[in-house]
Amino acid sequence: MADIKTLAESLVGLTVKEVQELADFLKTEYGIEPAAAAVVVSGGGEGGAAAAEEKTAFDVILKSAGASKLNVVKIVKDLTGLGLKEAKELVDGAPKPVKEGVSKAEAEDIAAKLKEAGAEVEVA
Repeated sequence: MADIKTLAESLVGLTVKEVQELADFLKTEYGIEPAAAAVVVSGGGEGGAAAAEEKTAFDVILKSAGASKLNVVKIVKDLTGLGLKEAKELVDGAPKPVKEGVSKAEAEDIAAKLKEAGAEVEVA
């Protein structure tokens, strides 16, 4: 039980940057995408105000597929891991989020790929 308490105290004391680094590490090393990383930071007491100001999780929203819908469907399929049918439904149902809770760099990369294919995209 002492180990769990020590771990919890360590997590509560993390800065926003450290939480983002931990989230990136968990994602790359173990395939775990911690969606609640921002919640942990904002509950950290005095650092909570700073965490609320600095956004760490972004959503990539597909507003429209544009002229080359097939290329956009292929990219959405590759980015999300969805099947072809599910990717097509996501694109047809635009505006819809393609990826949620990703880092700023990843969101910008995804948006660039979709825009290159002719889609209209928003990073929120």
